[in-house]
Amino acid sequence: MTHGQHDETAPETAEALRQARFGALPERIRPQDTVEERPAIAPDPARNAYDPDEWLVRYCL
Repeated sequence: MTHGQHDETAPETAEALRQARFGALPERIRPQDTVEERPAIAPDPARNAYDPDEWLVRYCL
């Protein structure tokens, strides 16, 4: 195979490869299918366990 023969077939091969890879658009994805909603952190059960008046009972009585 000479250099001239390679140049004649290379553009057709490259074009066929490009067409196979980029010739069609991918399937459409709905925006609502691209978002996952979940809490940032797990709720802490001790978060609401604090009683602001507890220190009065504990330290003042």
